[in-house]
Amino acid sequence: MAVYSYWASTKDGNMVEGVIEAADDKAVIERVKDTGAIPIKIKAQKENIRAKIRPRSYRRDLQAFTTELSVLLNAGLTLDRSLHIISDISGSDEIRSVVKSLLKSIREGNTFSDALQKHLKIFPRMYINMIRAGEGSGVLNIIMEKLNEYLESSRELRENIVSAMIYPAILIITGGISIIILLTFVLPKFSVIFAELGGILPLPTQILLYLSHGLREFWWILLLAITAVWVAFHYYLKSDGGRYLWDSFKIRIMGEVIEKLETIRFCRTLGLLLKSGVPLLQALNNARDVIGNQVIASALGAVSKGAKEGKGISAPLAEAGVLPSLAMSMIKVGEETGQLDTMLLKVATAYEKSLQETIKRFVSLLEPIMILIMGLVIGFIVISMLVAIFSITDLPV
Repeated sequence: MAVYSYWASTKDGNMVEGVIEAADDKAVIERVKDTGAIPIKIKAQKENIRAKIRPRSYRRDLQAFTTELSVLLNAGLTLDRSLHIISDISGSDEIRSVVKSLLKSIREGNTFSDALQKHLKIFPRMYINMIRAGEGSGVLNIIMEKLNEYLESSRELRENIVSAMIYPAILIITGGISIIILLTFVLPKFSVIFAELGGILPLPTQILLYLSHGLREFWWILLLAITAVWVAFHYYLKSDGGRYLWDSFKIRIMGEVIEKLETIRFCRTLGLLLKSGVPLLQALNNARDVIGNQVIASALGAVSKGAKEGKGISAPLAEAGVLPSLAMSMIKVGEETGQLDTMLLKVATAYEKSLQETIKRFVSLLEPIMILIMGLVIGFIVISMLVAIFSITDLPV
């Protein structure tokens, strides 16, 4: 059993909070609902300590804000009352300040979307445009619910990718540490023995001894060089040309993974925007903005031009040639049947499952390659040391 803090709203809009000991989040929600209150935020108390140590991310704050606002609006509370409640329960001073700013702007007569426009660091343009569409059609609560689903799906996709890459990362770290230990601690002890015995050592052993000596004596130069290269590479990626070339390289290495990932981002964003009532051209521009790979984003730039000329989107997308053929077929069918938004969301859902399988295949191929490379490097070190040991009998005594 764990201890949870909860914040809830009564049906008349009053805030209540308390502490419950329960097995999990679902049990807490059920117990709060039994009291007649509407659960808004549930948090394990141990997470409060972790939050003070770990820096907060706007991505998590945006997810929490969207979830809480969606719950309150669907419970029938007004927007200003909902924002007031969120400002009271927010765990971040910065987010609390942003919510209060939103509330002040709304009370001054501005729309919610205009208020969000002042905080682009937290709220992306796609998010704001969906809010604006919801305000215009009077279905803001439904739009918030869709945004919450969108952010949740994006979070799950991100976590799947990160979890798949954990094992390869562990292999790289442990392999690198093993090599450094062999070169800086193990090999120097043998080098003392070889120096006392004299004679000519085998070439592989000499190479390793030079590397070991250089690593021990000039490690600070190596560290400075790595830092300088990293900083230069970081600034190079900030330039348009550098980012484009790096994205081109990533496509050559992980073409299928990147293609499916960007297809999911583009189709889900465009489908959600169109379903929310955002105009096609504006939706296309917003969907293009969420594309992380500049090569694919550049190719999709012509789609807006084609749609503006009355060609629709399936033909310009086919000319761009950056989306998979199955996705293109589904988009074309959706456009012909007048259900483009629904079909785009189906494409995103289908390719999410396909991406997970592709990542598994990629990782299953990457792991043995990395193990082979690490094995060859460590094997070279060990064999070079053994060759030198075996040659000791040939050295003069």
